[in-house]
Amino acid sequence: MPNILSLKLLDSFQLHSRKTKLKQQYLANRPSTNGYNQQDAGFSLIELIVVLLLVGILAAIAAPGWAAFVNRQRINKVNDAVFAALQEAQREAKTKKLNYSVSFQRNSTTQNIEVAIYRADAAIGTWTWKPLAADVGANSDKFLLGGNLSGENIANTTINSPVSYPLSTSAKITFDYMGVLTLPNNFGTVPAGTEPPGLKIVVAVPSSANFTLPSSVKRCVIVKTLLGSMLAAKDDKCS
Repeated sequence: MPNILSLKLLDSFQLHSRKTKLKQQYLANRPSTNGYNQQDAGFSLIELIVVLLLVGILAAIAAPGWAAFVNRQRINKVNDAVFAALQEAQREAKTKKLNYSVSFQRNSTTQNIEVAIYRADAAIGTWTWKPLAADVGANSDKFLLGGNLSGENIANTTINSPVSYPLSTSAKITFDYMGVLTLPNNFGTVPAGTEPPGLKIVVAVPSSANFTLPSSVKRCVIVKTLLGSMLAAKDDKCS
């Protein structure tokens, strides 16, 4: 016969089993305390639609600001390339003790903005044109090339020498063997008592209304003095 201890253990095990089964049944059938059962967990179609609408609205708000930021970064890099080209021409002139010129143009076939650095006495057909800031796509769809030059080292003679687009391919800047601007030169006409505008090479983001006209976003390099000193400027300083 089973002893008393064995019977007690058996009764205890059976009681525990019944309690466990009742508890499982209660948990499975009890009302949800947070508004839905485990089987209903997830997002409803309406919730997903609302989230997608909110994402779309936020993207529409952020997109113009992001596009403006990208344009500013690109145009800064193009202007850096203009500055570097002018400095290279000046450096070549001083290093080789020869007159060196730099010219900019928009290629009518590829639409790329290009630069050429060459000996001032080189024939036009021997110039080597290279894309300017090719890594950011410096072409007429993204940037306009302008300037206030009417000839070699000559700013146009209108008051304050306004910038025109596109830049004339006959306009170039030439440095002599000391890195000084060659003669004749003209830094522009201004009313008495004000500073001449200098020789300007300008890149601008096209206007959204008319791609042949510049927007207010501009960058430029200005050759300010006979000694060939340069500075970078932006926006209204480039007009």
